[in-house]
Amino acid sequence: MSRNTAVGFIKSTAKRQMNNRHLGMKEDDLYSGYNDYNPLFDCKELENDVSFQEAIKSSHGKRAHLQPSSGHFADSTTGGRPLTSSSGSHTPMPSSVSRPITAAAQQSGAARPISAISAAGYSSSPTRCPTFDPLGQSRGPAPPLEEKKDDTPEEKIKLLEKKVNDLITESCMAQSMGNSQLALEKAREAERMERTLERQREQSGNAEQVNVDLTYAVLLNLANQYENHEMYPEALSSYQLIIKNKMFTNAGRLKVNMANIWVKQKNYPKAIKLYRMALDHISDDYKEMRIKIMQNIGTVFVLLGQYSDAAASFEHIMSKSANVRTGYNLVLCYYATRDADGMKNAFHKLLAVPLDVQHEDKYIAANDDIKSNMLMEVIKNDKLHQMERDLKARAEKYVMTSAKLIAPAIEASFAAGFDWCVALVKNSPYAELANDLQLKKAMTFFRQMHFDQAMKILKEVAKQDSRVKSAAANNLASLFILEKDYEQAERYADLAMNADRYNPGAFVCKGNAEFVKHDYVKAAEFFKEALRNDSSCTEALRNLGLTYKKLNRLEDALDCFLKLHTILRDSAEVMYQLADIYELLEDPHQAVEWLMQVISVVPNDPKALAKLADLHDLEGDKSQALHYYCESFRLFPCNMEVIEWLAAYYVQTQLYEKAIHYFDRAILVQPSEVRWQLMVASCYRRSGNSQKALETYKEIHRKFPEDAQCLRFLVRLCQDMGLKEVHDYASKLKKLEKMKDLREQRAKAEQEGSTRSRRIDSAASPTESTPSVPKGERAVVPVMSLPASSEPYESSSSTKELDASYMDPLGPLADPPRTGAKKQVDDDVFAGEDLGDELLPE
Repeated sequence: MSRNTAVGFIKSTAKRQMNNRHLGMKEDDLYSGYNDYNPLFDCKELENDVSFQEAIKSSHGKRAHLQPSSGHFADSTTGGRPLTSSSGSHTPMPSSVSRPITAAAQQSGAARPISAISAAGYSSSPTRCPTFDPLGQSRGPAPPLEEKKDDTPEEKIKLLEKKVNDLITESCMAQSMGNSQLALEKAREAERMERTLERQREQSGNAEQVNVDLTYAVLLNLANQYENHEMYPEALSSYQLIIKNKMFTNAGRLKVNMANIWVKQKNYPKAIKLYRMALDHISDDYKEMRIKIMQNIGTVFVLLGQYSDAAASFEHIMSKSANVRTGYNLVLCYYATRDADGMKNAFHKLLAVPLDVQHEDKYIAANDDIKSNMLMEVIKNDKLHQMERDLKARAEKYVMTSAKLIAPAIEASFAAGFDWCVALVKNSPYAELANDLQLKKAMTFFRQMHFDQAMKILKEVAKQDSRVKSAAANNLASLFILEKDYEQAERYADLAMNADRYNPGAFVCKGNAEFVKHDYVKAAEFFKEALRNDSSCTEALRNLGLTYKKLNRLEDALDCFLKLHTILRDSAEVMYQLADIYELLEDPHQAVEWLMQVISVVPNDPKALAKLADLHDLEGDKSQALHYYCESFRLFPCNMEVIEWLAAYYVQTQLYEKAIHYFDRAILVQPSEVRWQLMVASCYRRSGNSQKALETYKEIHRKFPEDAQCLRFLVRLCQDMGLKEVHDYASKLKKLEKMKDLREQRAKAEQEGSTRSRRIDSAASPTESTPSVPKGERAVVPVMSLPASSEPYESSSSTKELDASYMDPLGPLADPPRTGAKKQVDDDVFAGEDLGDELLPE
């Protein structure tokens, strides 16, 4: 079949279909045409369609314009085949069958549906319809969104606002982490950025669109950072900017912050003014805030010394919202004004404040349920229970302090005042504090030296079955130890232990009772038991270390004090004990190290300085020893050991003027000791000032006329100076020596007579007898007579004897003082012909 033949065939077929349609329309059938369908979709008739089969078999049907995907092939299929209805009659196809296919349909390769019989998007032939893709995923990803341009004024403003917010956040985070300098820098940068933002709004014409909240946050954060850095003028300026701006609502509250700054600057009148202005800006709906401001006002009045105005503020708070702290402050204000009635009323109000704390019994398990017991153990130590314990402890502390404070002031005597407080406390929620007040009353009696009344109160409390029974018995035991009544002390120590076996103080007191009886082994056991009950009991640990020192268990004592040092890091006493133990262990280097720590804690302790100087002296470091001895003398110029060492050091170095200064100090401390005055005279003599030495010896002789040493020095010095007084002093010296010899002979005779009489009384043989004395006569004892005053004084012989009968109290210049021990001059030893002596250890 040629191409022209096929075109003619299609035209004839279309013409027949048009004629059939016009014939069908002439029939007046209302229901005709509803069952008509395009035979193109009738697959069963394709096999009987002669034209279709011929077109397939011919080479012309294989051409491109006759392929199934072509629109021309779709039209040619109906050329020689009439439409068939459901009743079997053939009806012509409407004119839409021959409707040309659009370019879009040709490009997509899908035949355009002619009726609603075919489902949208689906075709039984893959060549006529593409793959089912209702979401259009086969077309690939969507193109990227268009980027917004940042050069618009609105975008620039939004970007600046975000930067300001970020800077405020960074400033707050830095302050919370403790980096206050960075916080201030970020706050300042945020303030500068916010100003830039305002200028940007003005330039863009959006000046009315001001972000009020952002400006408020910037200024408030900047003011807080200035206040944290104590830059108070800058902080006040920032707060003032906020308050003056009418756009900021509730800005008047910031006057509280300004008032706090004035309090820090001690400008109390201005602070009160601002507090009251802030109070006017806050409505009654904010009750808690108003109460806090009133508390601040009362506190500032206290700082001003206006206790009556402060009491008025606290009274207002107690009438609106009573709390324990305000009640305690009210008691203090009335105590400052010495208003006894006001103190009583305030104490009443303090006791009437409800604690709102649950009783401890709720944490005790009432049954044997394991889960319930576990729950109780968990909530017993949770944060809520800890907060309740803290509130209760603070309230009890306020009550006890108030009672101790007002007791001596509300009545004629403090005892009557305590009785009034105790009676009031017993009828309040704090009834368990009544016995504690009794103990405080007893301690007050102790301080006033009324021991009998104190002991009476303690005995009454000890008889009661209360939680303070053990404490009362413990105090009684300590009192009896001080009175050296060890039996009573041991009795009450046992009572304290029996009242509370877990009270470490009771075992410490029992150990003290054994310690004073020198039973150190038992004392150590009781101290160990106290530590088993409470490992942090510092009294037990200290006493155990001292007990080990008494037992010469130095290593154990060292361990105790090292543990105590970990608890009491800044205790000078503990460090001094460690230094002493190391010295006993013959480790002077460690002893010096610990003493240096003592000096760092208490630099003005003269005993520690003297101990450190002694250790340096033992090690041979004279310069350090001199330094610390001088410091010790400066702080306490009455320590004779320090004075003696310094004087001996300056005598050794031949600095007699400085030595005289310390000997004069020794004379002030011990005025009846003649040897210090002799040393002063000897210093004058050695320094070449013979006249001053002579005057000093004469003054000593006037004060101590029976001192032979002073007379020997006077005789020698007068002889050297060629004075005529030498004979007078020599005769006095002879008389004094003869009187001394006579006393010694009498004492010796009395001693021998008493010994002889004891031998006679104890003799068993009657043959032994004593020489008899004729009747009427007395036994005569020969007495050595002193030379008459008119006898001449033999200077030649007496001078030689004097050379061998007196000594210099300062000793020879060549012999240095002994180190590490107390130096003392022996005034009764002659050291040789050079008229010197030695400084001998005690």
